[in-house]
Amino acid sequence: MPTIERLKAMTADPLLHFAGGPITIGSLLTGLLIVIVSYLVAGIVSRTVTRVLSLRKVAHGARFALTKMVRYVILFIGTLIAVTSIGIRLDALLAASTVVLVGVGLGLQNIAQNFVSGLILLIERPVATGDFVEIGQARGSVMDVGMRATRVVTRDEVTIVVPNSELISGQVINHSVPTTHLRIAVRVGIAYGTDTGRARDTLLAVAQTEPAVLTEPAPEVRFDDFGESTLDLSLLVWIDNPREDLRIASRLRFAIDAAFRTAGIALPFPQRDVHIIRA
Repeated sequence: MPTIERLKAMTADPLLHFAGGPITIGSLLTGLLIVIVSYLVAGIVSRTVTRVLSLRKVAHGARFALTKMVRYVILFIGTLIAVTSIGIRLDALLAASTVVLVGVGLGLQNIAQNFVSGLILLIERPVATGDFVEIGQARGSVMDVGMRATRVVTRDEVTIVVPNSELISGQVINHSVPTTHLRIAVRVGIAYGTDTGRARDTLLAVAQTEPAVLTEPAPEVRFDDFGESTLDLSLLVWIDNPREDLRIASRLRFAIDAAFRTAGIALPFPQRDVHIIRA
């Protein structure tokens, strides 16, 4: 019995005073337990919200954003309760918040900026999980919108970690909004003197044989320019999956090469005429 009394006295003995309240071993253990329970509750509630939204056929991006926000709210409330249970008075802590804000502004400016940007991404959802985006020279699918950064996985299975602030302030091309349709251009040059009408019909026939090319909007061929050695044409087609643009364009080029050989349409190469003048 004396041992139990000594343990109670040790856990109740103040270690220090912070923000107007005593902090003891017991209060620290209580706060730690509340934080652990908050994480467990946040995980359970997040999974429940995900299942409910899935049953209601909510889009994956919206489902992910709502789940993240619910998780953040539960963790924030749990943290406040844990801080209070430790013995820290929130009113005294808020009174000293000016110093904290100065520290955040000086030392944690980028982290705070990225965190706020992450909240904006979750609320406004200009970019959501599953979207196919183009950031600079890289293209990939958004896998996760985190508190500080967003993970984008490219078609080469390389993960790019993009700070959330760059997605808010920089230029991002989202190929999944408003639709996943994408128009690709396959450029080809034909020799001068070639019947451009026959070349156009051949290109359209190739587009019609490719199953990944949409019939609406219909494919079209444009005469781009009179090049130095070629007549420059472009085959413009619409596809439904922007992730497959390189593969589809490659198949079209193979088919165009075969169709032009069959039709007798030459694919020229650059030529230069050199005139030698003897003095």
